[in-house]
Amino acid sequence: MSRWHELTGGTSGQEYAARFAAVARSGKDVHGEARFCAALVPPGARVLDAGCGTGRVAIRLAELGYDCVGVDLDDSMLAVARQQAPGLPWYRADLAVFEPDTLGVAADFDLVVAAGNIFPLLAPGTEAAAAAHLAAALRPGGLLVAGFGLDEAHLPVPPGLTLPEYDDCCAAAGLTLVDRFATWDADPYDRGGYAVSVHRRGGTSSP
Repeated sequence: MSRWHELTGGTSGQEYAARFAAVARSGKDVHGEARFCAALVPPGARVLDAGCGTGRVAIRLAELGYDCVGVDLDDSMLAVARQQAPGLPWYRADLAVFEPDTLGVAADFDLVVAAGNIFPLLAPGTEAAAAAHLAAALRPGGLLVAGFGLDEAHLPVPPGLTLPEYDDCCAAAGLTLVDRFATWDADPYDRGGYAVSVHRRGGTSSP
């Protein structure tokens, strides 16, 4: 069972969406992740929102002209995503065993984004498998972007996955670290409690 399911019971979709809606109404920016991704690949690029939740990132990127697919294991989150953007493809999938082909989806994404503490909230011990499956969904030269907390101040669960451990998972999956930031606004990484990491799949092509 994932740490996310242990935390929420898989029933938090509406509550999660309401919280972000309230933040948006307050005037705060809720699209930092989408803006970050849009700076890495051009409009029209294929983007996989891995652990898409209610679809906030994928929906915004689709509005900006990206070809987006969302996958998540939480049915309550996917229900909200499908309600908010019925025209986008949303799939239920466990990232630790994710195989795009079984869903009829081509495994040639230009970018995979895992926002919202996806990796720390996986079932313990499945992080390497998830990294491998997400890497396999990328075309050669494609990018995996993951942002997650590293301490109690930035996580809803006790810290588990460290950055060196995450980098090891990525390296085993054929991914090379390109850059790392402290926020989705691309502030320089300061060895603090949150990191946004950009890894590239080996190959000659680049975005």
